[in-house]
Amino acid sequence: MIGTPTRILLADDQDDVRSGFRLVLDSQPDMTVIGEAADGATALELARHLRPDVVLADIRMPRLDGLELTRLLAGPGATPPTKVVVVTTFDLDDYVHTALHNGACGFLLKRSGPTLLIEGVRAAMAGDALISPQITVRLLRKLAPPPPSHPHPGPGPDALTDRERDIARLVARGFTNQEIATELVISPGTAKTHLANIQSKLKLRNRVEIAAWAWQTGLTPPAS
Repeated sequence: MIGTPTRILLADDQDDVRSGFRLVLDSQPDMTVIGEAADGATALELARHLRPDVVLADIRMPRLDGLELTRLLAGPGATPPTKVVVVTTFDLDDYVHTALHNGACGFLLKRSGPTLLIEGVRAAMAGDALISPQITVRLLRKLAPPPPSHPHPGPGPDALTDRERDIARLVARGFTNQEIATELVISPGTAKTHLANIQSKLKLRNRVEIAAWAWQTGLTPPAS
């Protein structure tokens, strides 16, 4: 039985992008788009009036950009805070870091496709932070593994079960939940449950942190 659908506000200055997102999200029985905005200032007004569960925000918009919109809706001073997922064409590292620092609970690339868009909304509602796998892998390439004489602080790979270690390795390679499920012949729901267990055991917040941990502990070899 499906409960109240997740109420979503779209903020993007391109009409065709908003229309595409609406088609994808409204096709899901647990989601409904309740409003659209072509600029950041209008999105801020609508968010405060409509109180959506999730705002999908582009970065480059007129009047108010998506990073500032995220800070105003999801940052420390936001009362009450709104869940914001940034969905953009631009995957610059500065944008990723600023969006997450400003309170975003996801950073997705438009080219990632509809499946990840849906997964991103559901992750936000579950209290997770979903980041496009392409970004996860690129951020990891900038992390140098610690020298053997300086072991990674905190839990090591032995803190996880064999299956959880398998999943952590795949996260570090940039796999989505669906791809993890296919690779390990399990359901996406089971993959999601294992991810939640990994985050809980290791006290990590999102996929990027899981991937970084896998690399730094030596569970996954550094990307080439």
